[in-house]
Amino acid sequence: MGNKPTIAISHLGCEKNRIDSEHMLGLLAKAGYPVDNDEELADYVIVNTCSFIQAAREESVRTLVELAEANKKIIISGCMAQHFQDELLTELPEAVAIVGTGDYQKIVEIVERVETGERVKEVSTDPTFIADENLPRYRTTSEGVAYLRVAEGCDYRCAFCIIPQLRGDQRSRSIESIVAEARQLASQGVQELILISQITTNYGLDLYGEPKLAELLRALAEVDIPWIRVHYAYPTGLTPKVIEAIRESPNVLPYLDLPLQHSHPDILRAMNRPWQGRVNDGIIERIKQAIPNAVLRTTFIVGFPGETEEHFSHLLEFVKRHEFDHVGVFTFSAEEGTAAFDLPDPVPQAIMDERRERLMLTQQPISERKNQAYIGQTVDVLIEQENPETGELIGRSARFSPEVDGLVYVTGEAILGAIVQVRITAADTYDLYGEIV
Repeated sequence: MGNKPTIAISHLGCEKNRIDSEHMLGLLAKAGYPVDNDEELADYVIVNTCSFIQAAREESVRTLVELAEANKKIIISGCMAQHFQDELLTELPEAVAIVGTGDYQKIVEIVERVETGERVKEVSTDPTFIADENLPRYRTTSEGVAYLRVAEGCDYRCAFCIIPQLRGDQRSRSIESIVAEARQLASQGVQELILISQITTNYGLDLYGEPKLAELLRALAEVDIPWIRVHYAYPTGLTPKVIEAIRESPNVLPYLDLPLQHSHPDILRAMNRPWQGRVNDGIIERIKQAIPNAVLRTTFIVGFPGETEEHFSHLLEFVKRHEFDHVGVFTFSAEEGTAAFDLPDPVPQAIMDERRERLMLTQQPISERKNQAYIGQTVDVLIEQENPETGELIGRSARFSPEVDGLVYVTGEAILGAIVQVRITAADTYDLYGEIV
């Protein structure tokens, strides 16, 4: 083992990318490679890149350039490697390998080839791979949390999105495979499982001929994990069957992440969203009626080409009317290779930024009011961090998903990775404050 090079991974991008990083770490560790958190000490640095929007690519490029200037041998993986493989090889002589989104499972063989002096390009043009419970995995999240990928790729072709070109069409894992991995994670002490894919409500469509999210949730309800959270749920896929499974499965949280992107039918049609304008036909109201305690999170894109002030006003009113618990807002990013790249009537960046600000300001009092409603209540909180200087604990209630929502700042004593009862004593726009009872 002593003669094997040391490898570090620099992880960029989404939680789907994170799982790829975790599998690469697991495979390398199993093969006897020393894995180090410190990029300076490592012989090779794998940069798992993101290419979803311009800002993500800029962060990836910055990371690559810094490592190149430090004379590091770089292995580039992830969406940007899939997207710009030839450009990266040309521009970065320090890149010893390029690894596509459907090829990260070959990482050990790729490192072995690099060690012989070969410059490796391992990029499947049409990714078809999806990892199962048998592929080694080294988790990089806090001990209480794990992401669980139920499917990879996407069959939709939204005008702004490059993901299907980078990750291929949807391919679902079997219910048995997902449950087996969930049981493994439960045995490691995981308290919260977050189900992810590009469109989780379409889970199983390719494999079983119809969506099987309801059946999957019922199967996972048998696993000894207190919190199961669903990300990327398209509202049209929240059928009565799925809603019933959420309501009847005690460990499935009534938390729904609905990536709506806009409210105006004209913009949704231009975006080629799968349900066009149907978000206005009572679908949000029906979800709230069926799950009265539902926590609803959504994301919107402002400044899509052709978005007028009238379209944007529709979105503002939509946000006021529905009072979502959490809202993320992005400005449109024109991505080469997508249908929206050449659309007429682009919105100037200054107007996009101003609309983003207005939408966030509209949402803030709603979020604050929702948070303040919890003052005086006792809620379950998953403890994830401790401030070593103050002893203050930081965690999340079931209302908050990691990285994207708020935090709960807690006084008292608890072990990391435990779910404890906390009485909420104060709240602001994004976070809650309380004490262990």
